[in-house]
Amino acid sequence: MSAETLAPARRRSGVNLEKWGWVFMRVSGVVLVVLIFGHLISNLLVGDGIHALDFAFIAGKFATPFWQWWDVLMLWLALIHGANGMRTIVNDYVINPRARKALVWAIGLAAALLIVLGTLVVFTFDPCLGFEPGGALDEVCS
Repeated sequence: MSAETLAPARRRSGVNLEKWGWVFMRVSGVVLVVLIFGHLISNLLVGDGIHALDFAFIAGKFATPFWQWWDVLMLWLALIHGANGMRTIVNDYVINPRARKALVWAIGLAAALLIVLGTLVVFTFDPCLGFEPGGALDEVCS
């Protein structure tokens, strides 16, 4: 055996993005379980349950900052978690470096676009656009 085969591996300097991606997947998965079950319990089990779900119910939830931030956090974590998982799959199975780079960029751009649009919807949601008196939104929009 030569001395080259027995030499210890060199560590790369800088941030280990793969390690932090792995840590993020574990932490965000746990947080997402809490957020999703909280979301399901508050929407399906509390009050009248599934029978209470309508446009006015969602308008009432989006009128409070707590639920806006809850849903935005759930949206951001779910999209970043999913995009990171897709990035890992692409890195594992796509052999061509140019195709890999293009797919990773496409995944990142799609996730970023959905995060921006979803966040805008949550924080700019106005249930009273096109409001007609006598409907389900009388309490919210009057």
